[in-house]
Parts: sequence; C-alpha cells; structure tokens
Amino acid sequence: MKACFRAMMMCFGMFCAIPCPYRGWDEDARPLMTLFLPLVGAFIGALWTLAAFLLRFLGAPALIAGAVLCALPFLLTGGIHADGFMDVVDAVRSCREPDERRRILKDPHVGSFAVLFTVLLITAQFALFAAAKQNASVFGLLLIAVVSRSTAALSVTILRPLSESEYAGVYRRGVKKSHVFILLLPIAASVACGFLLFGNTGLIPLAVIAGSAAATLRGRRSLGGMSGDIAGYALTVGELCGAAAYALI
Repeated sequence: MKACFRAMMMCFGMFCAIPCPYRGWDEDARPLMTLFLPLVGAFIGALWTLAAFLLRFLGAPALIAGAVLCALPFLLTGGIHADGFMDVVDAVRSCREPDERRRILKDPHVGSFAVLFTVLLITAQFALFAAAKQNASVFGLLLIAVVSRSTAALSVTILRPLSESEYAGVYRRGVKKSHVFILLLPIAASVACGFLLFGNTGLIPLAVIAGSAAATLRGRRSLGGMSGDIAGYALTVGELCGAAAYALI
C-alpha cells in the first residue's frame, strides 16, 4: 500500500502542474506510476469539465470559452505532454535515417517543425472549442482526459521500448500482466459510460483511442520503439481528436 501511495504521488507530481505535497522519489515504486495516470486524467478532466460548466453558466463568449478550454490541458500539465509532441514531430518530420531521428528526439533544441505543428495544434484545438455546440456534453472533456492518459500508459506498458528510453530496463522488469488489465478498465468504462449515460458522447473516447493509436503507430514505426515522448505525442494527438468529436457530435 505504501508503494502504491508513493507511486500515485509521484505520478501526480510528474504529470500534473498543480503542486503535490509529496516530493519524494522511490525507484522501487516507479513501475506502478503508470497505473495512476488515468487517475491523474480524471483529476485534470474534472477541472476541465468544471471550467466548461462555469463558462457556460456565465454565458462566456465562444472565443473566450474556446481560449480557456484550449489552454487548460497545457496549463494543468505544465506542458509535459506537449513537450513530447514537439520532440517527436521534430524527429519524425526530419525524414532522416532512423539513428538520426532518434538523435533529434533527444536533442534539447526546438526545431522548426515542432514550432510549426504546435502552432497548428493550438490553432485547431482553439477553433474546435470555440465552434463547439452550445449543448455539447461537457462530461466529454472528462472522458478525453481519462482515456488519453489510459492509452498512453497502456502503450508504454505493452509495447517494446526504445533502448534509450527511460521505460526500458528496470521499469520493464517491474511491469506485470495485471497492469494491462487495470489500464484497460478505465478505457472500457469511459466508452461504456459515454454511450449509456450521455448517448453520442461515447464517440468522444473512441475518437481519442483512434487518434492515440494512429499517432503511436506513426511514432513507433519512425523511431523503432516506444518512449515517453511518443506517449506524450500520442496523448496530445488523441486529445485533439477527442476535441474534434466534442465539437462536432
């Protein structure tokens, strides 16, 4: 139980920008961290949903609401997933040899492709939220945050990592088959709840899954394995697809 608590606090401290009271690090608890990523998503999604409720209640103009809902995921995570998105875009769009792509992935400098596609990402996300229907189900935002993080956690758990990735070595030896089942539960529950409780809102987590899967496949094929950066890239693309479903259904 203590290891689970430490892993949960470590996960919140790493993937949520809201200060966490626990600041310790336990390497033995590290393999359990990804199990709590859906919980981090639920927390972030709840704040995202609450913001959407308040904006609708206050009658905020569409452009203001779009800007707030677009910015919140980046602000609440401290941009950690967007960082992975930028790193992978630079590497993949370079069209170099695989070894050179992996070198670019780890390069701390920001390339032109990262800047260009991040601008396009934010522009698209802002436009989708600004154009969302007045009766769009705000609970869809909660589902986006949970499913995007569940799929990211699942991908780094079951897919072969890059040899240079932090998920290789000790982390992989700590992963158990039960972890896969635990991470599949919030995905299945989100899809089921979306359809059973909110009708067409169930299409939102499906859009997240499709976008995340496509981005993960692209990243792995281009770079030769899975990594935390690719997980962040896929999470970001998945959330954009979820935002599209939220705005259009």
